Amino acid sequence: MTDTPAPAPAADFWEARYRDTDRVWSGRPNELLVREAGDLAPGTALDLGCGEGADAVWLAGRGWRVTGVDISATALERAAVHAADAGVGDRVSWERHELGRSFPEGSFDLVSAHYLQSPVPLDQRAVLGGAARAVAEGGTLLVVMHAGWPSWQTEPPFDAVFPTLDGVLDELALPAGEWTVRTKETVRRPSVSPEGTEGHRDDNVWHLRRG
Repeated sequence: MTDTPAPAPAADFWEARYRDTDRVWSGRPNELLVREAGDLAPGTALDLGCGEGADAVWLAGRGWRVTGVDISATALERAAVHAADAGVGDRVSWERHELGRSFPEGSFDLVSAHYLQSPVPLDQRAVLGGAARAVAEGGTLLVVMHAGWPSWQTEPPFDAVFPTLDGVLDELALPAGEWTVRTKETVRRPSVSPEGTEGHRDDNVWHLRRG
């Protein structure tokens, strides 16, 4: 596990978020990763904002060699335990980065960025630009973002600007002829509030192939 120095307020926020609970996420891979990457031939993968490692472990279990990246050291420690328990610890490496300020080196057959949306500052344009540049020729960029608040969220907990399908492509400004858009879609999925109120939430999905 490699570290980048000089923790910033964003790092403090996310570290506290993970330290304050035994588990933040479900431990299951994101449904849209399974849908979009399930048929891809295994190679090298970069999981940006990997959290406690569920997506990275799922990919490694399918034969990928994965680099998982997160801002929280606690999240990465839990992710490493998850990978070891799943028997794929030798197929995943973990790096701590504050994305937008530092970025992992190398190129990858799959770069996956799920829900890189934050109540603390995050240079989303820089992160997505780095993600696109990290995709190897013939590789895949998979981005999933919330398109809005859940239907049961009557008072948003913080100000947020949700990306649009065309807006993200405009920000990426990918060279014409070098990329193929395989999926550009809004997906509605069930969402339940902490109090048990049933509803839904819309997510935007971009599946792009380079070359």
